[in-house]
Amino acid sequence: MTQAYTVIGGGVMGLCVATELMGRGADVCVVDHALQPGPHACSWWAGGMLAPFCESETAAEPVVRLGQEAAAWWQAHGVAVTRQGSLVLALGRDQGDLDRFARRTEHHTPLDRAGIDHLEPDLDGRFTRGLYFETEAHLSPRAALGELRTRLHAGGVGFDTALPERRGVTFDCRGLAARDALGDLRGVKGEMAVLQCSEINLQRPIRLLHPRIPLYIVPRGDGVYMLGATQIEASERSRATVRSVLELLTAAYALHPAFGEAELIEIGVDARPAFPDNLPRIRRRGETIYMNGLFRHGFLLAPAMARMAADLVCKDIVPEVMDEDLGER
Repeated sequence: MTQAYTVIGGGVMGLCVATELMGRGADVCVVDHALQPGPHACSWWAGGMLAPFCESETAAEPVVRLGQEAAAWWQAHGVAVTRQGSLVLALGRDQGDLDRFARRTEHHTPLDRAGIDHLEPDLDGRFTRGLYFETEAHLSPRAALGELRTRLHAGGVGFDTALPERRGVTFDCRGLAARDALGDLRGVKGEMAVLQCSEINLQRPIRLLHPRIPLYIVPRGDGVYMLGATQIEASERSRATVRSVLELLTAAYALHPAFGEAELIEIGVDARPAFPDNLPRIRRRGETIYMNGLFRHGFLLAPAMARMAADLVCKDIVPEVMDEDLGER
């Protein structure tokens, strides 16, 4: 008899788990208070950078290693992935930050002004040094969520707003809402902006190092760019701060003055779920498996987390990110 599973949460974690289970022939139902991906999910506001080596500047080893699975996983499930690498830059006064970033990361190539201009001609020779992470990639989070949702529906996965009467093993992928069961989960507020700027054409994500708020800017195509991201220890998830938005826009202008004429399409904010060490966890309590703590690595780590979750229930393989169930705290 086909095993039945219920996935609670229709964000990136829940949809990836449902995709892995469906691929193994399981009967899956996804439960979410909204039947379509949208602003209610933290992953709606993500940057979509599949950049494990850049993240190694501050992230622990598992993030880097597991994150290297992401680009191929998304492509294998029909999501458009742009493999143009990542570019890390610093203004003249912040060259020490670039040197420190280089020491803390691997798999990058140092670039001079000519090398930067070859990759991004529209930067007009404004930067003299940079780091190029050639193997990294990026995707559009909203398109990725929509593609998974469409494929799951076509594969017979059910979607509902209420828990079924017979739900079998349940995967709790509610993000920050799971604090009612995971007492050590905290919120990390992130703010972002979406701009329309037809005056500049960037091909890949660019990280501009800055002592206060390092900026990343991700091209979405057709002159649209996503700017992020702040990292504030707060669970408030509805209002962006003036200072944060001002610093994001100022950093974009520092990257290129053309952004001073950009049109502001959207400002978004949400709180990302994280455990104290900023590493994800899988915890099992009876028939409920909690999957949480993606922090700022949602689209980077959700594929590996989903694979491990499916291996747990289908092959009885204990995930490396599974820790002791300490119960409610």
